[in-house]
Amino acid sequence: MSANWSEPAAGLTLEPSSGLTVVLVKGGRTKIRYPAELLHDDGTRIAVRAPWAGAGVRDFGFVRFEPGDVFTEYYWRDRWYAVKEVRAGDGTVKGWYCDITRPAVRTGAELVVEDLDLDLWRSADGGDVRRLDEDEFAASGLTEADPAAASAAVAALDTLEALARAGGFAGLLA
Repeated sequence: MSANWSEPAAGLTLEPSSGLTVVLVKGGRTKIRYPAELLHDDGTRIAVRAPWAGAGVRDFGFVRFEPGDVFTEYYWRDRWYAVKEVRAGDGTVKGWYCDITRPAVRTGAELVVEDLDLDLWRSADGGDVRRLDEDEFAASGLTEADPAAASAAVAALDTLEALARAGGFAGLLA
């Protein structure tokens, strides 16, 4: 992908440029809404590109998300996760941030994704793969409220971690 973001990732077919609003829901409430450019929607996988939507800098210790960063985000209607490639403003890949979610739902110009608290980070060089927010997931009560969803969430995290440790997400995102 070029640093000016004018070309899609390999294997993606650009649809006519159109806007989409990504709505991240957590605990039954909207956590964040942000505009994104729709890159592709094949009926199963949706790809969008958006600038960092947070206010200011978010320093996790192992990565910083900051103004100028660009996220190419992949969502599935049939999988329990989203994979987000994170690039600095100069086009350098920082890594991949993965959210464990219920399958995405697109209605018109809105893409709704329910975050299930579990996350995974893989650095650009693959040297840092870490599971995140397992304490939040345990405290969420999902295991008791919806055991099937909790099981699907844990299985999705295990799948993403295995992919991240085996070389990354290229096959998944191609």
